[in-house]
Amino acid sequence: MSAAASPRLRLPQVTLCAAACVNVETTISAMVRCLAQGDFARALLFSDAEGIVLPDGIGHVPIPRLHSSSDYSRFVLHDMVRWIETSHCLIVQWDGFILDAGAWDAAFLDFDYIGAPWPQFTDGHDVGNGGFSLRSRRLMQCCLAPQFVDDGKAEDLVVARLNREWLEQECGMRFADRAIAARFSFERDHDAERTFGFHGVFNLPEAVGVNAFWDIYCQLDDRTTVRTDFWPLLRALMRGPAGLKRAWRFLRDRYLA
Repeated sequence: MSAAASPRLRLPQVTLCAAACVNVETTISAMVRCLAQGDFARALLFSDAEGIVLPDGIGHVPIPRLHSSSDYSRFVLHDMVRWIETSHCLIVQWDGFILDAGAWDAAFLDFDYIGAPWPQFTDGHDVGNGGFSLRSRRLMQCCLAPQFVDDGKAEDLVVARLNREWLEQECGMRFADRAIAARFSFERDHDAERTFGFHGVFNLPEAVGVNAFWDIYCQLDDRTTVRTDFWPLLRALMRGPAGLKRAWRFLRDRYLA
């Protein structure tokens, strides 16, 4: 699924962003993958990590430590916008990044929020996942309004489910429809022939190959999310190079480490 040679993206109206206090090295690697395919106005890593050596093109914004997913959500909803000067930002994580620059559509910038579709919702509010998402600065500013409700759940659910009607009706925000979102990114469903990016550790073996997934896995200092989809990942490792050796290490890390 890795992209063939594609024209280099020029996105001067987009800031590439990632916030990470664990798995910082793999988050940097995800940002590097994005920068290998496109030029952004800026690329910013928000982290409490000290002494990190960042590649050219990535700036470090020191922040207080994010101790939990709730801390991460609060930061994205209420703080990140302070550093966004462009019309949009592209939020990536260590397990969600650009796959195919050739799948970019300039029409993506017509929307205030795009993330991978959520197959578990059938009420039309099914877009989408925040782990690899494009959102406008004006939407991020709306999240600071007193009327915006933050119930402490995952930030993408807070934006795209809990507050979606208010954002659309009172703030004029535009959410991508499911078809456009499927061309932008995939997570649990993969409906488009070509997709700009993806999110989800369970997609990594297919997205980047088993060898690259293994390299990423070995760099992780927090493997909590790996455990959620442990068995599909184990099966992927078994089918790949050095399958038995890697599968044993994978099992040992889960049950003996």
